[in-house]
Amino acid sequence: MTREDTVKSIDKKGLGIAGLVLAATLSLAACNTVQGIGEDTESVGEEIQEVAD
Repeated sequence: MTREDTVKSIDKKGLGIAGLVLAATLSLAACNTVQGIGEDTESVGEEIQEVAD
């Protein structure tokens, strides 16, 4: 294996790792967004219930 082959292999691994980090970050951001929407919806439901009572 030549030095160039080694560098190319490392570059591919680096891109793969960067892709995984990006995917994980986007997944966590999406989870937080969905959780926030759920909390907002719950809050509105509680307000409606209080007015109805």
